[in-house]
Amino acid sequence: MQPFNDPPRQCGMDFLGDRTVQSIIDRSRPVLFVIGLLLAILSVAEAVPAIADAMAGSSDWKAFAESGAATLFIGVCLCLATYARNIQLSLRQGFQLTVASWVILSIFAALPLELSDAHLSLSDAVFEAVSGLTTTGSTVLVGLDNMPPGILIWRALLQWLGGIGIIAMAVILLPFLRIGGMQLFHMESSDRSEKIMPRSAILIGSILMVYTALTLLAALAYWQAGMSGFEAAVHAMTTLSTGGYSTSDGSMGHFNSPLIDWIAILFMVAAGIPFVLYVRMLGHRHIPFWQDSQVRFFLALLAAATLAVTFWLWLHNHQTLGDALTLATFNVVSVVTTTGYATADYGSWGAFAVMIFFMLTALGGCTGSTSGGLKAMRLQIAWIAIREQLLQIVRPRQILVRSYNDRPLADGVVGSVLVLFLAFVTTVVILSLGLALTGLDPVTSISGALTAVANVGPGIGPVIGPAGNFASLSDTAEWLLSGGMLMGRLEFLTVLVVFSPQFWLD
Repeated sequence: MQPFNDPPRQCGMDFLGDRTVQSIIDRSRPVLFVIGLLLAILSVAEAVPAIADAMAGSSDWKAFAESGAATLFIGVCLCLATYARNIQLSLRQGFQLTVASWVILSIFAALPLELSDAHLSLSDAVFEAVSGLTTTGSTVLVGLDNMPPGILIWRALLQWLGGIGIIAMAVILLPFLRIGGMQLFHMESSDRSEKIMPRSAILIGSILMVYTALTLLAALAYWQAGMSGFEAAVHAMTTLSTGGYSTSDGSMGHFNSPLIDWIAILFMVAAGIPFVLYVRMLGHRHIPFWQDSQVRFFLALLAAATLAVTFWLWLHNHQTLGDALTLATFNVVSVVTTTGYATADYGSWGAFAVMIFFMLTALGGCTGSTSGGLKAMRLQIAWIAIREQLLQIVRPRQILVRSYNDRPLADGVVGSVLVLFLAFVTTVVILSLGLALTGLDPVTSISGALTAVANVGPGIGPVIGPAGNFASLSDTAEWLLSGGMLMGRLEFLTVLVVFSPQFWLD
């Protein structure tokens, strides 16, 4: 599969011009072929919950078997109908594949949830599937403690598969699309001149190996700390994907174990670091994480927020210093990495703590990790742009050279980051207004929009906060939030450009 080499073309005056239906189909063949492959992979994954339910004596195995068979049939048909010897994707087809694959996979992933004994409505099932694949972690399910294993393992698999999909999109696709400063990440992580990995397939294979190894280590650690084998497997997958789905309504608080909390903290931080750095270490490049500017900023942010919340709990909520440190560290890391686990209702910790968690919701981990949010690299680049502007006001004749991680920073990188910031804020505002129109209160509307777009999971307030659930929301609100989760995960501009008329002109 070759990267995106769209030749320059002139735009016509009319939408779609004189292009025929057959021409559109021909142009979509590579996209449909890849989507067929992804559907086939998804269908194979459905065998796992089907087997789990069959062994547990749950009738839900039929829902997974039937939906898996249907998904496999459609996937194979797409592959056979669109097969070609040399699959090449143009820039436009790259956009089409990104948007179409996440939407179509979410719909097919919702099928077993709707057919299961959980009796989810279409909006509930799609919401749960979108939340899983985007690793957001918001849920409409109640009574997880007594739920059949199939649904629990399916939710975890969706997040785990979504996590590796997110990394692949970040290090392979988005740098070519030059979205939100990702061209800089391409230069840092996958430039062939650095000989990190000469081909995209090898890079993704190496990342998958690291991703799988960390997942197995997390599962072993959870199991040794007191979880059952099933609970350890589920939480390992949702920790490394920074998804946050759990086997209990009480999330990680259900286990009431500081040891489990600290294990989760360790692996959430590991998942928030660019996976390309792990690949470099495997390639004997011996680059310590603290030499990367983005990682240093990410860790410093976690430390500062943790200390602030720790001292607040110690001084104002009368927690012991040790308990305050564990509570603060776990929940701060969970929110910043957009994992969404909870051990307590931080909405009841007072106004100062609530405001800190509200602001942390949008930040996210590092670029090239499974985390959502704005990402540490973009926050740094935005600060570089602000600092440069301030210096030019004071010293207008001084020539300033932008740099990031000891590399020149082009104007295009700064511009794309600022555009993405604007798209993020605009999406949150529009989504908040839409949620308010459904009858939700301002706190729920704003925090719901923010947590969906940043792919965090829990919001703020009694309805969708850490102690709440999204089950009480209307179908309209769920559809809006599903769209917000996809917009946030697909980096906004990827979706917007596909819906622009100019995109479809020759």
